[in-house]
Amino acid sequence: MMDRESRDYEHARKKVKKKKEFYKHLTSYASVIPVLAVINIVTNPFRLWFIYPALFWGISVAIHYFSTFGIPGTPQLNEEWEEAEIEAEVERMRQKRNRYEHDYDEVVPERQEEEDELELKEFKKLRKEWDDSEFV
Repeated sequence: MMDRESRDYEHARKKVKKKKEFYKHLTSYASVIPVLAVINIVTNPFRLWFIYPALFWGISVAIHYFSTFGIPGTPQLNEEWEEAEIEAEVERMRQKRNRYEHDYDEVVPERQEEEDELELKEFKKLRKEWDDSEFV
């Protein structure tokens, strides 16, 4: 089983690799599309066909960007986000439990004595109704 530090390192390594792949993709797009534009303008300036590969490849680069970095201004719903949300929820539960236990500790001693007295009274009442001969 991996410890937390090695899991974090592995997660960071994968994230950096994904970013590196995106930058390679963006660099190839930024290098090839201008070359296609020059070829198009030199060979046939009246029909601009380079726009189609630029558009579709650009959509591919945009999708790659969003899958790597997420949509700007919105939280990424990935493992890191999920882990942070779980930790926040656990902390909220602890605070709620601590607050409840603190409130309960202040009230319980008085109530516990009352409950004990009630139980004893009820037990005495039941004992009077029992007939020991009924037991085997």
